Amino acid sequence: MDGYRPEDGLMKPDKEVGIVGYGAYVPRYRLPATAVSQMWTDGEGGTPIKEKAVNGLDEDVITMSVEAARNTLLRAQINPQHIRAVWIGSESHPYAVKPSSTIVAEAIGAVPNTLGADWEFACKAGTEAMQAAMGVVGSGMARYAMSIGMDTAQGRPGDALEYTAAAGGAAVLIGPAAESVAIINGSYSYVTDTPDFWRRAHATYPSHGDRFTGEPAYFKHVTTAARAMMEAMGTTSADYDWAVFHQPNAKFPQRAAQELGFSAEQIAPGLLSPRIGNTYSGSSIIGLTAILDVAQPGDRILMVSYGSGSGSDAFDLTVTERLLEVRDRAPSTETYIARRTEIDYATYTRFREKIKMN
Repeated sequence: MDGYRPEDGLMKPDKEVGIVGYGAYVPRYRLPATAVSQMWTDGEGGTPIKEKAVNGLDEDVITMSVEAARNTLLRAQINPQHIRAVWIGSESHPYAVKPSSTIVAEAIGAVPNTLGADWEFACKAGTEAMQAAMGVVGSGMARYAMSIGMDTAQGRPGDALEYTAAAGGAAVLIGPAAESVAIINGSYSYVTDTPDFWRRAHATYPSHGDRFTGEPAYFKHVTTAARAMMEAMGTTSADYDWAVFHQPNAKFPQRAAQELGFSAEQIAPGLLSPRIGNTYSGSSIIGLTAILDVAQPGDRILMVSYGSGSGSDAFDLTVTERLLEVRDRAPSTETYIARRTEIDYATYTRFREKIKMN
């Protein structure tokens, strides 16, 4: 459009807001990528990651969201009755009709005077919920709002997605900047109708359009959103101490970082996909939690999500002194990653109910 500037699309609420608490959760079970390769290619196929996290028989988006939310509250140290919204972004909600958010809100003690809703936009549903939380807190409608990105391991047996589709995610509590561990300086979104990945109603597994996956989908949206965010903020890659990008595999975020001028050291703490796979709606947020586990006051962070269909949300954050006070109140993201139990392909198919009995 004539006269449009990136700063015109910058989302920055009237009242300063930030992340008051954060928490991750990764299930302990790990399926080596070599096990998938051995099953479908006799071990001759490539392995895009080392292994992926798999949720157990008693775990789903709701139970994992409760764990992440409780870790968030351990750090925030606020009365859950003051939370005015609990929003969960996911591609794998347990119910087609019945929100995950109400169960999680009940479990953490946030009911009944709160909003509850489930969000959908493929892998960026969690960051969408963050932007909405920025809005309700920044407008004064709420003091705190919780946003969660969480998914279970999906992927058709033998499909390329099965190597990377993993389980896990993270939660963040958005609140006043004065109470925050990281102030959100602004956010920016970039979306188009690019059909790279989808799952129709009643379909068991998602489908993907291979030729759309890279250039017109992931890279176009992630790099455009990041560049627009930096232009609107008047920054370059050198102004950030850390960066995290959506992680469908190990190569994509590394290439995006390189194209945008970020070094391997800047993205290292948040690059989790080689060890836990693609946690979909929680991918960029859990990468952010890993960075917050090591960041120092004054550090600046760029986070860019990606959701198929397609779109990216970018965030510019600055770490505060309060992070050092609250960081050790809950398990670190690395603690969950290090806590692992390896399983074989047969156990994986049982856990993920890939064997249909009727």
